Amino acid sequence: MQPDVRDAGYLWDMIDAAKAVRQFIDGLSYEDYLKDRQLRGAVERHVEIIGEAAGRISGAFREAHKEVVWRKIVAQRNVLAHEYGAIDHALMWRTVTVELPKLIAQLEVLLPEELEN
Repeated sequence: MQPDVRDAGYLWDMIDAAKAVRQFIDGLSYEDYLKDRQLRGAVERHVEIIGEAAGRISGAFREAHKEVVWRKIVAQRNVLAHEYGAIDHALMWRTVTVELPKLIAQLEVLLPEELEN
């Protein structure tokens, strides 16, 4: 299923935020991440953007692309938005170093060619 214009925009937002996070942490260690409050805030905000956009993707599109863990992405956003004290930095680091590259690859094949880049 191809995304409609609205879903394509949300996919682009997700990819853009995910790639930004990857740039933020490029070459850094987990210890670097822990020491830099500004970096953690930027990463958390962009992961929140990914979850917000995922939550706005139509149900039909999400249903057609069950390979993407939409519910987990939205759930992560909800933790970041509403439970500040509950942020597990080790889990966040794993998310951005292991899961985000997989998510980017999954989403890029769903994005119409005219919206790539």
